[in-house]
Amino acid sequence: LSLIFGVMDIVNIAQGILVILGAYLSYWLEQHFQMDLFLGLFITMPIMFVLGVFLYWAVIRRIKKERIMFSILLTFAIALVLEGLLSIIFSTDLVQIPSWYLNASIQLGGFYLSYIYLFSFLLSVVLLGGLYLLLYCTKFGYGLRASMENSTAAELIGVNIDLVQSVTFGIGVALAAAGGMTYGALNLFNPASSYDLISRLLVIIVLGGMGSLRGALIGSLVMLVIGDVTSVVWSPIWSDTVFFVLLIVMLRVRPRGLFGKLEGRKQ
Repeated sequence: LSLIFGVMDIVNIAQGILVILGAYLSYWLEQHFQMDLFLGLFITMPIMFVLGVFLYWAVIRRIKKERIMFSILLTFAIALVLEGLLSIIFSTDLVQIPSWYLNASIQLGGFYLSYIYLFSFLLSVVLLGGLYLLLYCTKFGYGLRASMENSTAAELIGVNIDLVQSVTFGIGVALAAAGGMTYGALNLFNPASSYDLISRLLVIIVLGGMGSLRGALIGSLVMLVIGDVTSVVWSPIWSDTVFFVLLIVMLRVRPRGLFGKLEGRKQ
């Protein structure tokens, strides 16, 4: 979500339902082929990447002016369509992806950690590491970062903006497949679960700073730690409330978020 905004100035409200779509794809593979959740990502992530590229060329690319405002309306419409399709195909019943990862655990010191948490953490490290290498060690990454800084100047030096943006959107959607697999293994979900997801995702992005990948990572860690500590020390009921209060205070003190820029990037 942060990568897409940083490169394209697109606020992808559909990211929540795309995560749920990723969860349903993993659920379908497990139910019909008994496929391991993590191995299933070799199928679901390419499918979601192609979907993301298609959405860019069919819909997103047509937004030329006032991208932030129109992208919110357009991606919200995409989210509603996908939610309706998922409701028809899978119904609105709550489901969860069955997995032995959830029931087995490893002892670390005096703690027992479920394999799903451990492997999902390792998966996130691999994906973030791969994204970092893509951004900083490839020609495509140089073009992508140039587009984030100044898309007009990048185009003048030969960067294919449409290609960069379509691939970027595809990567953002593909990553939703990985998040959906983990989410679906840990939680009951249905198509309507996307609303809670997108609210949390947007809060993380705003806290970290719009368009900042580093901010998104740190913002998500801050949200998780505050929520878990509040649940244990105080009450699970207040875990989300405390975080939102902190977000409001943070934005009053530093409106651009932790790592957001003072000004928008030049076009």
